[in-house]
Amino acid sequence: MTASSANCALNWPKPKSPSKNMAQQLHFPLDISAIVIDLDGTLLHTAPELSEAANRMLREMEYTPVSQELLASYIGNGISWLVKRALTGDMHATPDAALYDHALPIFEKHYNQLLLNSKPFDGVIEGLDAMKAAGFRLGCITNKLARYTEPLLKGVGLAKYFEIVLSGDTLSEKKPHPMPLLHAAKFFGVPIGKLLLIGDSLNDTVAARAAGCPVFCVPYGYNHGEPVDSLFLDAVIPDLRAALQLIKRV
Repeated sequence: MTASSANCALNWPKPKSPSKNMAQQLHFPLDISAIVIDLDGTLLHTAPELSEAANRMLREMEYTPVSQELLASYIGNGISWLVKRALTGDMHATPDAALYDHALPIFEKHYNQLLLNSKPFDGVIEGLDAMKAAGFRLGCITNKLARYTEPLLKGVGLAKYFEIVLSGDTLSEKKPHPMPLLHAAKFFGVPIGKLLLIGDSLNDTVAARAAGCPVFCVPYGYNHGEPVDSLFLDAVIPDLRAALQLIKRV
């Protein structure tokens, strides 16, 4: 089932306040019923295409292109923020509205041309296959817009693994808000504490702590250039396959 077919009008429980001792209180292997996984930086290496689209946008607008490394550090809060950061060279600044409105469709034109060049990270296919074989129900939660998420997952052959896909514009809130996680737990019919999020960034850990679910992070993603082991999480795993060593299905 895709994001567009999921019921977005559910009554959400009040998000739990994060406990400073949550991670320390967990005992491995964790009892897990369903797993939701981030897209950019966790499942797929999309930074080269996003960065190239941003630089093509800058060149077309007669701006100076910037390094892929810097542009990759801007990834993680959706395309809107990537475009704003590319225009301003700042993580938090907002460009003139008219400039942004001019730039966004230029970026989108170039990104559409590059979209399906993205590849899964090492261990992703094997990890998803192992999770399905172990009986885990799977979902994908991303801040990427649905018009990119759905064709991308289909184009690279990953759509078949997920019962639900929640994009950045599926619900009224996106990560780091807990709503997508609470929605996924409701969809799967499992307690939020039995839902595992696997991601790569601060957005993922903040969302998980607000929702009250465990969270693992991979170290190879797009956490704005910062190491994930400094985040408030439950485990750093080298790839998706390693998650199965820390969980059991209930």
